Amino acid sequence: MDKAVKKQNYSAPALEKGLDIIELLSDQETGLSQSEIARALGRSVSEIFRMLVVLMERGYVAQEPLSDRYVLTTFLFEISHRIPKIRRLTAFAGPLMRAMVNTVKQSSHLAILTSDSVLVVGQVDSPGNNNMTVRLGAKIDLWSASSGRVILAYLPAEEVDEYFSAVPLPAGMSEKVVRGDLKKINEQGHEVRDSFVVRGVVNVSAPVIDHSGRAVAALTIPHIEKYHDTLTFEDCRQELVRTAAELTKSLGGGAFVPE
Repeated sequence: MDKAVKKQNYSAPALEKGLDIIELLSDQETGLSQSEIARALGRSVSEIFRMLVVLMERGYVAQEPLSDRYVLTTFLFEISHRIPKIRRLTAFAGPLMRAMVNTVKQSSHLAILTSDSVLVVGQVDSPGNNNMTVRLGAKIDLWSASSGRVILAYLPAEEVDEYFSAVPLPAGMSEKVVRGDLKKINEQGHEVRDSFVVRGVVNVSAPVIDHSGRAVAALTIPHIEKYHDTLTFEDCRQELVRTAAELTKSLGGGAFVPE
């Protein structure tokens, strides 16, 4: 069948207009105004306005507050890497997490960042009778999760600034203090702190770094103290840091040296 005829038979004008805008903005470093987009695509301003409203509502496009110019967000990047990233992460992480959990007799979970929260993409229960687990698929407040803090500590400063602007801090939490915490996490290579959610639980969390040097996930043990435990908390911390380093190496990132 002739390609032109086939294209005409399956035409979707609204979709095509939206894709035209996305493709046009993908080549613009500083974005374009509404009238510039309309002019470049040979469309009316009202047509473009309706499409921009939908694209902004869906998170594909944002409007710069100072210039009112429209720019692409990173949402397309997130979509294009979301499933492969999760599959690759969990494929490498599964065996390493199970081995670690069998050693330390504590549960563990693997989490990534979504637009405004932390998403648990991997979880392994402790082989013992007592567990502190986080449900697979759970979404946790960004600022109230060690996983989120650890990932943010290894992202570029401009991206961290965007998260501070877009995701409100919980009441009583200071941006100055959080930024100081992120700096300490980066310097130390992991975080040890009391859980934000469950009293008596101490989180040990370390970043997972990919080949580009970005933190793509965090590996965490919500440690609970047990009577007659044969392993110390320090043993658990070292095993978590070592396992995160192994996972980092699997993804082509530079290995961390456990402290």
